[in-house]
Amino acid sequence: MSERPASMDAPSAGVFGDMLRTVEELDTPEGYKAELIRGKIVVSPWSKLRYKKVMKSLRLQLEPHAPEGHDVDVAPFLFTFPGSERGLGPDLHVADETAFEAEGRHADGAALSLVAELTSASTKDADWLDKLDTYGRVVPVYLVLDMQVGEITAFWDPSPKGYRSRTTVTFGTSLHVPPPFDFELDTSEFAGGADVES
Repeated sequence: MSERPASMDAPSAGVFGDMLRTVEELDTPEGYKAELIRGKIVVSPWSKLRYKKVMKSLRLQLEPHAPEGHDVDVAPFLFTFPGSERGLGPDLHVADETAFEAEGRHADGAALSLVAELTSASTKDADWLDKLDTYGRVVPVYLVLDMQVGEITAFWDPSPKGYRSRTTVTFGTSLHVPPPFDFELDTSEFAGGADVES
């Protein structure tokens, strides 16, 4: 498979539940994930190896500040947003642990307290557009680490029309992560994983 995400239209007679089952049954190649975006099944590569250090730093900093009973992880899980008919697999998620007690292979997006996406050339548009719109109606905090620009943006205060607040800083500058986390995130290690040319 190529670096670019590939999509296929869901069956025309399919409904959201049918499309989710199709995503679950896909035999994606190792290193790739399938998501349901804009009514299409999109297969794209997992993050680059050099993003691991960034994700680890982010995970370790978030863990002490996560709401009680919420787990911080980078494991590949699909979260569903039935109101938007989306099934998304964020690079990093913070979610209520009870969401993982359900049967099935996807969790309820309403269980999320934070998601983070690390952009790549192949996923940047989805991270900044469709995922921003979907998360912005449900998830309290969304972090976009723009690995091509070397910036991190925090979105918060979700509403039926999307997030009402945002702030952006360059890597190396601390970022205030809003409640329910409410702490200063050290982004000094993020620059080493960025795709920005020096």
